[in-house]
Amino acid sequence: MKNTIKFSKFFLPGAIISSLVVAFGIAGYVTKGFTLGVDFKSGLIQEVQIAPAAFNINWNGVNTSAILSSDRSGMYVVVSGSDIDSQTYPFSYNEYNTIGSLANAMKNQLEDINITVKSREGASSQWLLVQGSVSLNTDSFIVIHYHDPASLPIDISEVRTALAGISGVSVQSIGDIQNRQFMIRSEDKDGVSQTSELLSQALESFFGEGEIAILRSDFVDQRFSALTASTSVKLLLLTLLVILIYLTIRFKPKFALGAVLAIALDGIVVVAFVVWTQMEFSTIIIAAVLTILGYSLNNTIIVFDRVRENLRLYPDNTFTDVVNISLTNVLGRTIITTVTTMLAVLFLFIFAKGSMKDFALALIVGLTSGVYTTLFISTGFVNFLENYSKKNNK
Repeated sequence: MKNTIKFSKFFLPGAIISSLVVAFGIAGYVTKGFTLGVDFKSGLIQEVQIAPAAFNINWNGVNTSAILSSDRSGMYVVVSGSDIDSQTYPFSYNEYNTIGSLANAMKNQLEDINITVKSREGASSQWLLVQGSVSLNTDSFIVIHYHDPASLPIDISEVRTALAGISGVSVQSIGDIQNRQFMIRSEDKDGVSQTSELLSQALESFFGEGEIAILRSDFVDQRFSALTASTSVKLLLLTLLVILIYLTIRFKPKFALGAVLAIALDGIVVVAFVVWTQMEFSTIIIAAVLTILGYSLNNTIIVFDRVRENLRLYPDNTFTDVVNISLTNVLGRTIITTVTTMLAVLFLFIFAKGSMKDFALALIVGLTSGVYTTLFISTGFVNFLENYSKKNNK
């Protein structure tokens, strides 16, 4: 039998360190608070894409009106009026495969339409952005944008820099960084229209006039954002409750309490890290915490299974000795699985951008904490309860 490592020597120091971490996290929350992401803020929410203008378009018809709509296959202009029946003019991207040919086709078929091409006429019409339906009028031009797949990506830090002069703004990257698509949420202090105009002006002054396509614009009530936050907290508490019930049935109540204490500490460590680094607290972080809880719980169950098995194999040993033997047995497995998982997460952190980078960083912190809590907190707590009950029964 290989030498047994005396893990029990570190149970008390581990408990002290854990208490300090909790106090550190509480102090950070009181002094700094959370940097809430777009998921937990009320106000104006916009999805924007940094994309140049393809062409400007308006309608010059008398006693007629026109609606422009688009999908992935083409553009459609619906013309209606008091003296004419409604008629739809389709313009397929397959038939008019460049922006120049599409604009010329519209001019030739609709004499009341006015189009000014801003992009290269040879740019693909497939690159035009789908922006729903808009009414064309004589008072102002509608800007149609396009996205070249070969264009350079824009990092979320650049968008945050562009909006640095506006207070209460949160930015979140959407999808692949190559798409240059972002979700922006701003506190609504001056009214929706003024806030929207302020955001557009700030972005255009940084990235260039006509470079901002607003894909969606909504207003989120304060009650809804509060509901999102409270639901997230309830979800975490419910997770801990279900784990407590499951482990009570599978093992004993003291084992269940030890496991829940350990994984709750993992969550607190990640939250404390988020608070002190002022990382944006979003649903991505909630997902990371839940992932860490599952990973740490799996490690803890393996340790408890080995403890239960060794209690039968070594009935004459003290409970503390059995715990030390069990932790020594699973140490190699814990190191190997953690290192391999950490390598995958580390590559994600290095090569990912935006919110996925935050997700990976939270996982790195949580995985490190998970090893510590599995070896010293869950088993240390169970060991304390076991020795305490035996002492009182004497």
